[in-house]
Amino acid sequence: MSLLLSIQDGAAQVAQNMPDLTASPEMQEVKMNILELTLKGGWIMIPIVLLLFIAVAVSIERILVIRKAGKEDTTFMNRIKDYIHEGKIDSAINLCKNTNTPYARMIEKGISRLGRPMNDILIAIENVGQIEIAKLEKGFTWVATTAGGAPMLGFLGTVTGMVRAFFDMANAGANVDIALLSSGIYEALVTTVAGLIVGIIALFAYNYLVAEVNGVVNKMESRSMEFMDLLNEPTK
Repeated sequence: MSLLLSIQDGAAQVAQNMPDLTASPEMQEVKMNILELTLKGGWIMIPIVLLLFIAVAVSIERILVIRKAGKEDTTFMNRIKDYIHEGKIDSAINLCKNTNTPYARMIEKGISRLGRPMNDILIAIENVGQIEIAKLEKGFTWVATTAGGAPMLGFLGTVTGMVRAFFDMANAGANVDIALLSSGIYEALVTTVAGLIVGIIALFAYNYLVAEVNGVVNKMESRSMEFMDLLNEPTK
């Protein structure tokens, strides 16, 4: 009986002396937010983040401009036709100015060339159309550059991070541990992921913007052809 009691007392003392593993910091779950993860990517994350902000800002601004340019006025061409048939050229020009869309500015240029050969009118309309398309595509270069440049910057971070990891490993000699290599590995992986994410976002944004511009261009071509057909109608 005394032997059993002594064993119980020994077990109790061992239990009291054992550390509380549940309270150990090493056993607690480690959490990391986006900011901390970004900082581990090193200095290459700075141009990647800047490209992201520029691409997003340009994309939002261009979407608003393109949608405004693509506004459809179903009565516009009918009113232009009536004004021209009635000889109210000034009223037709004022309507184009008040409509304030790319195709309205093309029609306005065509009206201002009335009385000249048809080829001259068509060339004037096409020239204005090219200018309007260039205005709509303003800033696209930044989005395209981000789509191609961000992944390349990410791969550059991969290389510099691995070089840093091997440099630390070589300097450590026989005292190599995972904590020593973690900073270089973090830089390599975080920059790769960030570059790919930013590049994918920019690529989708660029293709969407191009599709939106193509829709506006189709409307511009349709309106210009309607105007040229109007001028070619036989007089009654």
